[in-house]
Amino acid sequence: MSFRTPLLLRHIAKRVNGLSTPLRYQAMRLASSKTMTVREALNSAMAEELDRDDDVFIIGEEVAQYNGAYKVTKGLLDRFGERRVVDTPITEYGFTGLAVGAALKGLKPIVEFMSFNFSMQAIDHVVNSAAKTHYMSGGTQKCQIVFRGPNGAAVGVAAQHSQDYSAWYGSIPGLKVLVPYSAEDARGLLKAAIRDPNPVVFLENELLYGESFPISEEALSPDFTLPYTAKVEKEGKDISIVTYTRNVQFSLQAAEILEKQYGVSAEVINLRSIRPLDIDAIIKTVKKTNHLITVESTFPSFGVGAEIIAQVMESEAFDYLDAPIQRVTGADVPTPYAKELEDFAFPDPDTIVKAVKEVLSIE
Repeated sequence: MSFRTPLLLRHIAKRVNGLSTPLRYQAMRLASSKTMTVREALNSAMAEELDRDDDVFIIGEEVAQYNGAYKVTKGLLDRFGERRVVDTPITEYGFTGLAVGAALKGLKPIVEFMSFNFSMQAIDHVVNSAAKTHYMSGGTQKCQIVFRGPNGAAVGVAAQHSQDYSAWYGSIPGLKVLVPYSAEDARGLLKAAIRDPNPVVFLENELLYGESFPISEEALSPDFTLPYTAKVEKEGKDISIVTYTRNVQFSLQAAEILEKQYGVSAEVINLRSIRPLDIDAIIKTVKKTNHLITVESTFPSFGVGAEIIAQVMESEAFDYLDAPIQRVTGADVPTPYAKELEDFAFPDPDTIVKAVKEVLSIE
């Protein structure tokens, strides 16, 4: 955790001074001298939940002695011991089945996949055992478990390690699917997921682990949790950009370019949850701006953007659209290994700006 300078805090105070009293109060309450990386947020969330509830434990490859492949579980073995932080052999099918069985007996496992691509080895346990048992038992048998780890593309990890599983798991009744962006998202959503009596798939982004974000005093509380609802990251009036995880960052950068170069005020919505999908927030922003694009780093077919568009078309928000919705997605190819091709395969601020210009008919 690092600290901002007093000069920056004075700048924040000056910027919010022109707001109305309630907004000024809220802005100053949320303004904090502290920042936290996503890695630190995830680590502290798990540590607090392990401390809070003796039934919670972590299991996965290299989570204990090696402190996690991405150091997200750093220090937890030393603090909680081998009973609570469990290293496993390289067998996702084995340790995931073990964890689901433990959950069915009343424990509360956190399963770490070194990559969600490896969850393919264990998908039967996730989809057929964890997700469906509560329904198939007539509501008598719960399965309180979290499946977490890095999801989607990173850098140079090629086709078999770059897939985004948000739409895969988001289509399964019985699962909840969360997609944090900031440190505050990661901390609040993970703590909520661990306490949730339902199975939760928690999709992190490897490239965000080392990113630092401002964090409020409220979010540092051991009791801090977040609801599974979308967040307006930036207010706007001309077009809505609905996105999740690392593409929130790209969308905010795109919004800045649009403002400076074209005078376009873009509203950026951070979904935070894929299932349940906060369709009310999406309808609200469409009614406000009358234009919409979706942004995701996955294949174009049958994706999160396609689902959002379908739900908008089936809702009252359709009558408020002044132009067709456009999707910004990854390319419809297995992720290339070569850096030049990999860069072309996923959205960036420029591709988002291009999509907004097309929707708004800006030359």
